[in-house]
Amino acid sequence: MNEFNYFIPTRILFGAGKLNELATVSLPGRKALVVISAGKSMRTNGYLERVLSLLEANGVKAVVFDRILSNPVLSHVTEGAALARDEQCDFVLGLGGGSAIDSAKSIALMAQNPGNYWDYIQAGTGKRRSVPNKALPVVAVTTTAGTGTEADPWTVITNEETHEKIGFGNADTFPALSIVDPELMLSVPPLFTAYQGFDALFHAAEGYISNAATPVSNLFALKSVELVTAGLPAAVRDGNNLEARTQVALANTLSGMVESLSSTTSQHAMEHALSALHPDLPHGAGLIMLSEAYFSFFADKIPHLLDDLARAMGEDTNRRQGGKHAFVDALLKLQRDCNVDHLKMSGYGICRDEIPALAQNAYDTMGKLFERDRYDLSFDETVTIIQNAYR
Repeated sequence: MNEFNYFIPTRILFGAGKLNELATVSLPGRKALVVISAGKSMRTNGYLERVLSLLEANGVKAVVFDRILSNPVLSHVTEGAALARDEQCDFVLGLGGGSAIDSAKSIALMAQNPGNYWDYIQAGTGKRRSVPNKALPVVAVTTTAGTGTEADPWTVITNEETHEKIGFGNADTFPALSIVDPELMLSVPPLFTAYQGFDALFHAAEGYISNAATPVSNLFALKSVELVTAGLPAAVRDGNNLEARTQVALANTLSGMVESLSSTTSQHAMEHALSALHPDLPHGAGLIMLSEAYFSFFADKIPHLLDDLARAMGEDTNRRQGGKHAFVDALLKLQRDCNVDHLKMSGYGICRDEIPALAQNAYDTMGKLFERDRYDLSFDETVTIIQNAYR
């Protein structure tokens, strides 16, 4: 615990109105591939037009790639990288949530490297090859508060042919520059605000209970959990509450720092399996569905760590409700306060008889995350956790 490495090379501009600095800040190139989702929000809310205008003011030309799905896929990484090469872009700007920014990172990698992106994936059917060339620089402009991808190197892409959702990243896929402007988050609908906020919460909480945790990641993790608990219900109730949005945005960025210095655990592996096979399932929603069963299982394995997280959420660790750990109590209360306590796997087409295959997918694709647990989960225990979470 007294030894750790610290490496987060990203320059972060945080605060309301910070997007305006895109017109004057030093950028890593003169022509950007701007990566956005296939949805309408970046255009409808005026964010794309504003970013393009600010880039132009900074002397930067831009090309837009607008194919990204909520669970980004390999084929779009391939398309985006080809466009970046054809247009001779010298950096990639991800505008939007985690899907757009993760995709920007993967596109930046493949714009500079031969073959298929899956050649470099280190798990599942990935070919585990070394990446020969540095990625193009990445700029992240986040419009959501969920993944923390603006402060970490990780990118999660689904191979739609093999139904594998696998994370990847290296030192070059840290954004060179990230802009976190809570004003851009005011338009996120309540339900997705909740999903994204819980994703940030679980990045921090899992990073805290992980055996990869460090003294520095723990500081960031506990503060992130505290801020989500304080700000998320208010942001869900009133999306125009800039103070609450700012609290959750900071929690999210801190959770990304946790991910840079620590790691998620097997809960994330299980959720990746759910949304790999059911891509309409939002990642945060899947984590919410798993969380009660997951943390209840670990309550007697790591009680002191869950006590710390419960206190960060404002809970009295001497109090129990219905025999549940105080951290589980706090999670369930936060879910009720954010109107996401009703979520069901069956509502997304997940069937109970799929659960063993889902557990196997989690081990096959993100098995390394099981190694980050402080208790060695068996396959049968993993199946049981998902079964207990199933509704």
